[in-house]
Amino acid sequence: MLTVRSTGLSVPIESSSWEGARVSAETVSESSKPSSEGQQETTFTYPGGSLELPIVRATEGSDGVGLGKFLSETGLTTFDGGFVNTSACKSAITYIDGEAGILRYRGIPIEQLAERSNFIEVSYLLIYGELPTASELDAFTDRIRRHTLLHEDLKRFFDGFPRNAHPMPVLSSAVNALSAYYQDSLDPKDPEQVELSTVRLLAKLPTIAAYAYKKSVGQPFLYPDNSLSLVENFLRMTFGFPAEPYDMNPEIVKALDMLFVLHADHEQNCSTSTVRLVGSSQANLFTSISGGINALWGPLHGGANQAVLEMLDKIKEGGGDTTDFMNRVKNKEPGVKLMGFGHRVYKNYDPRAAIVKKTADTVLESLGVNDDLLDIAKGLEEVALNDDYFISRKLYPNVDFYTGLIYRAMGFPTRMFTVLFALGRLPGWIAHWQEMNADPSTKIGRPRQVYTGYTERDFAPLDQR
Repeated sequence: MLTVRSTGLSVPIESSSWEGARVSAETVSESSKPSSEGQQETTFTYPGGSLELPIVRATEGSDGVGLGKFLSETGLTTFDGGFVNTSACKSAITYIDGEAGILRYRGIPIEQLAERSNFIEVSYLLIYGELPTASELDAFTDRIRRHTLLHEDLKRFFDGFPRNAHPMPVLSSAVNALSAYYQDSLDPKDPEQVELSTVRLLAKLPTIAAYAYKKSVGQPFLYPDNSLSLVENFLRMTFGFPAEPYDMNPEIVKALDMLFVLHADHEQNCSTSTVRLVGSSQANLFTSISGGINALWGPLHGGANQAVLEMLDKIKEGGGDTTDFMNRVKNKEPGVKLMGFGHRVYKNYDPRAAIVKKTADTVLESLGVNDDLLDIAKGLEEVALNDDYFISRKLYPNVDFYTGLIYRAMGFPTRMFTVLFALGRLPGWIAHWQEMNADPSTKIGRPRQVYTGYTERDFAPLDQR
């Protein structure tokens, strides 16, 4: 195994075959210096030579090392399982400082956006890069309202799914099917078509999500009401009935809008990276977003809030002793898992979690709901924030810890939780797809591998195996 040593850091490099020789286990060194053009470079030394690699500067956060000629010059690939050290792109959309607990969309702190903005305005900010003027916001909102209807044939598409189907594959399939019904906006290199697809997705995904729910409960679909806001329309189409008016709770509307804001983007996560990777082949926006929805469905990505509810239910069934449960977590008892704490990026309190915690109190109070699970959740948080075991491991509540409680209080079944995540994340996916699509340096995504299979061997006839 080779090792890079730079400023006290050791990084393993998997040994691989060069043409006619195997790399020996020697030490590889790295140092930084300015290039003759003034650009900072790092020197990578390996058995057989050295290579000058450019430093890619960030405005905030970690700089990157450009590896453009790394394979062709050294014969090596970088091995980074889970891409935990790999920057696949340069992006100006969202900044996260996991150590400090900072999240900003286009430079604006999430706390300010959650308190003072709304989902449509934040969608505009993420996609177009700046906050809209009043006239721009009105025009954007009006364009979305005019595209909420689904093609009548597409509505019949839902009939092909069984009633017990999970709403996520229904959502993904219907979004992908938009490519068949709206063929006038598929060209990723036509800005007008990209803009039309963007507006159509923002307008139609709430309708598709509501219809996926209605299909699962056997209730009739409702046409959108374009006099309502996006969130109001979604709630009415989800919970309303054709034979009676829907009683809109303004506190619920406000809370769900804010939750969509909190989920609108989180830079290069699994689903966003999937959207970029699919889009790098010049796949249209509908198809790329469908890929992101599929990635989000995985329980390690979009299903965490459901797992939190299941954990809280088990604690309640066991008597509700939060201190005892946390001790069992510390003792690593089999089958005991702490859900909703810790994060792949945040090593501090997730800034979204603090906002969601306040929202949980507001929503449950406005609905007159006294949920014992909220008290249990607060008890777990209290223990974790005052116990060195959890503090030293940086196990703080994340955004998923309280969101499931809110969604359930609003009336959503647990199978809809990831659908709600997708509704919120849509503008971030679109923004990243557009950024990738507009970048002239974008290449089709094609990761390498470290091959660990057989070397060459002969085919054996069937009677000799």
